[in-house]
Amino acid sequence: MMMEKRRLLSILFWAVCLASTAEPIDRKALLQRNNPVVTRIDALESLSVGNGDFAFTVDATGLQTFPQSYAQGVPLGTMSNWGWHYAPNVQGYNFREVLEEHDFGHGHKELYAGQKSKAADYFRSNPHRLHLGTVGFYGIEVSQLSDIRQELRLEQGEIVSQYKIDGNEVKVQTECHPTESRVAVRIQADRPLPLLVQMPFPTGGHSDDACDWTKGAAAHHTTVTTSKQAVQMTHVFPKVVFPTEFDTNEEYDASYHFGIASSVPVTLRRLDANRIVVIPKKAHAEYILDWNADVQTETLFESYQKVFNEAAAAWHRYWYDGAMVDFSRCKDGRAKELERRVVLSQYLLAVNSGGEIPPQETGLTYNSWFGKFHLEMLWWHQAQFALWGHPEKLQRTLEWFNQPQVKRTARWIAQRQGFKGLRWMKMTDRSGLEAPSKVGSFLIWQQPHLIHLAELLRRAGQPLVVNRFGDLVEQTAQFMADFTSYDEQNRRYVLKGYIPAQETLRAKEVQNSPYELSQWHLTLQIAQEWRLLQGKERDKKWDDIVQHLAPLAHKDNLYLAAETAPQTYSDSRFTQDHMAVLGALGIFPAWRGIDDSIMENTLRWIQDNWHWDHTWGWDHPMTAMCAARLGKPHLALKALLAPHRTNTYLLSGHNYQDNRLRIYLPGNGALLQAVALMCAGWDGCKTNNPGFPKDGNWDVQWEGLLPLP
Repeated sequence: MMMEKRRLLSILFWAVCLASTAEPIDRKALLQRNNPVVTRIDALESLSVGNGDFAFTVDATGLQTFPQSYAQGVPLGTMSNWGWHYAPNVQGYNFREVLEEHDFGHGHKELYAGQKSKAADYFRSNPHRLHLGTVGFYGIEVSQLSDIRQELRLEQGEIVSQYKIDGNEVKVQTECHPTESRVAVRIQADRPLPLLVQMPFPTGGHSDDACDWTKGAAAHHTTVTTSKQAVQMTHVFPKVVFPTEFDTNEEYDASYHFGIASSVPVTLRRLDANRIVVIPKKAHAEYILDWNADVQTETLFESYQKVFNEAAAAWHRYWYDGAMVDFSRCKDGRAKELERRVVLSQYLLAVNSGGEIPPQETGLTYNSWFGKFHLEMLWWHQAQFALWGHPEKLQRTLEWFNQPQVKRTARWIAQRQGFKGLRWMKMTDRSGLEAPSKVGSFLIWQQPHLIHLAELLRRAGQPLVVNRFGDLVEQTAQFMADFTSYDEQNRRYVLKGYIPAQETLRAKEVQNSPYELSQWHLTLQIAQEWRLLQGKERDKKWDDIVQHLAPLAHKDNLYLAAETAPQTYSDSRFTQDHMAVLGALGIFPAWRGIDDSIMENTLRWIQDNWHWDHTWGWDHPMTAMCAARLGKPHLALKALLAPHRTNTYLLSGHNYQDNRLRIYLPGNGALLQAVALMCAGWDGCKTNNPGFPKDGNWDVQWEGLLPLP
């Protein structure tokens, strides 16, 4: 009865939130005033079109004419969720070679995938994501361009590029199909402009554009067939036998197909094994660029206008059916920049995330961590989809967890470490392989994300979500409960033997880090409610853990990075990286283990003294969320708009970190999570726009946002 009452109150609260704006937001005007406009060749000012499973990033020409010039900026990626490559296992490495035995006091030895061997290096870098090839103008130099004006029209998801080549006007329109790995291009020029198609070999590098242009036909080659108005290409790699964690070998073929169809007759000139030039007969031409992972089919030409209409309809649904926030009535001078970041983050996450697998930090733009994705970042990437009215995108990604090979790996990880249930890997790929790591293998804060995200889907009204993810929630919570240790002396439950979200702490030293304590407290309660929704009885151990979980440890009126880290505020190792302590109240709601006054002292100390140059993009929104929950909106805005390097947002809206990570999507997602909380609040919040000052300068309008628990 109590749970049903809570649910009813929550629904009523949502209804109030959804109707919080007195007059409708002019969404068209909001989108148009935030369209990015590029006026120069700049390696940090590339723009993308995409659909969550495929993206195509262009330079100022509207195509990928200068890939080498952008390689060290925001690269000109053509990437998908299906395109992966394995290097041959010439040394015959076995995954069991990477396993290291540890004793973290859980009463048994635990095997972790460490990073101390050549075998670990191999499994860490394989598979890696493929760059599917560049398509740009042939024979054009940067110096030939002038009068550049390129605009990303957000409402349609279209890039319109206008400029001059040697004084001659050119206009290029670029659009991506809403569901296929397909790009439509319309070119209007004074003379026919040839296209250069290049198929790169993958680098297998940790963080780069994934393009090795030096490898020739001995390593890979492209077969080509042509007709009057179409070219078919197959990019061929040698098949690879790849070992799995389970002492079995699988054959993998990274080859894929590419087709280019034209509205006008074309001729073909082959430069080498992996480069061709397509020469149109007319100056005005439309092209369909189509990538296909599975079966080579005849590329049928469809007009640019047809693809544009389908894409524009999909983007219209995205912008007009989902949530929106309007800062135009705010008097504070910072509001315009905040609105720009919010709108462009919405666009970038739709392009790069919400696909059939979790996104990597750099999405479908360029490779980071070999193109693999990190499950501890999943909440930052995608919780916003549920809060901003697009829960179907989040659900589509969460289906990856239901794949048999993914669950099989998660169960094997838990079993080899002596625990029940499923232990979710940190760094992985489409197949679910666990990537060895000296840090990632010891993290646990990715574990409850599935529960938290599934609950956000339920709150957003996704049908049958409990039936779909109930078993995953159950087995995820089983591991969490089994991983928790009981401290007989102090009659409490503790967390130990892991690396927390603040990764500068060491696994053998850590006990009771604040972020993870709050995370365990909330998500075990959610998992318990899901049991009841499925007609099951309460799990008594889960209730006992929630009731007797250790509170956050503090010293000198400040919360510690861990109970075992009394030197938190005197040792610089503990005042850099993520200030995860603030996530304990911000991402998660208040509970008996947190004192608001101590948390406020901690917040103020961190904002004034933390090593902010050693942080990440999502740290700023996380700090803002903590400030909002504490009723300190001025501090929330200070965090959200702090002038730190890792809080930089490029012209495209991408969150810049440093020379290695020129874009960082968890920062964009975190910004949207924070703004949702600051507008719609949380369960039990008694004020509208709780994260914005009530001083008359922040008259924020919003529609469709949902509150957090």
